[in-house]
Amino acid sequence: MPNQLRRKDIRNIAIIAHVDHGKTTLVDAMLKQTGVFRQNEEVADRVMDSNDLERERGITIFSKNASVTYKNTKINIVDTPGHSDFGSEVERILQTVDGVLLLVDAFEGPMPQTKFVLRKALDLHLKPILVINKVDRPDARSHEVVDETFDLFCELNATDEQLDFAVVYCSAKDGVAWYEIDEESDSLKPLFETIIRRVLPPIANPDKPLQMLITMLDYDNYIGSLGLGRIVHGEMSVGDQIYMMRRDGTKHAEKISGLFTYRGM
Repeated sequence: MPNQLRRKDIRNIAIIAHVDHGKTTLVDAMLKQTGVFRQNEEVADRVMDSNDLERERGITIFSKNASVTYKNTKINIVDTPGHSDFGSEVERILQTVDGVLLLVDAFEGPMPQTKFVLRKALDLHLKPILVINKVDRPDARSHEVVDETFDLFCELNATDEQLDFAVVYCSAKDGVAWYEIDEESDSLKPLFETIIRRVLPPIANPDKPLQMLITMLDYDNYIGSLGLGRIVHGEMSVGDQIYMMRRDGTKHAEKISGLFTYRGM
């Protein structure tokens, strides 16, 4: 039998939410607090929104992935669109992760797109972590929003295991998170700890032939063709030359020379 094991040093998560509830701002804070940027490096807000149209409209249109390291654990993060027009993008990305952060505004509460993305996550048997964002707003009603979100889980027929979700309170703008609002905190440590504790490590099958679920194709002027996705079986190393295969077993004409994965050996 293939050697199956869980990669305890990896977590794969997507951040899902209604538009403007703070997903991209939260990713910015996570990147900054885990040393992704140099101390003296100038970093623009909404660093994950690299597309010109995204910056112009102030919304996320295309899913982006980034990796941070916290306590020797690599956390692969996918920032997904929050606007209802890009729901299919969210649905594809959810197939590549092992857990989700469901971000909900502390004043607005669950909104229509919250229901849509949560339904997709629950249908894929993912167990969300509820993140109540913008708790620093003067009109925040954080505990009521937790109750409203629990009711939404019930409405969407969540399992008992999914109903046992963790709750983290957060101000993504200030880069601070709390287990309880009245606690002391000056960082996102409670969020990182909850991710490591509640999201299952991915299962690796290094002895099987390489198989990868490609969820997005892109092109870089320096690297060339890019395939983004999730390794399901096998292993891959930096510098390996990978070809996309047609269903009849023949190679695709264009070689993928750069490949970024959400998980793998």
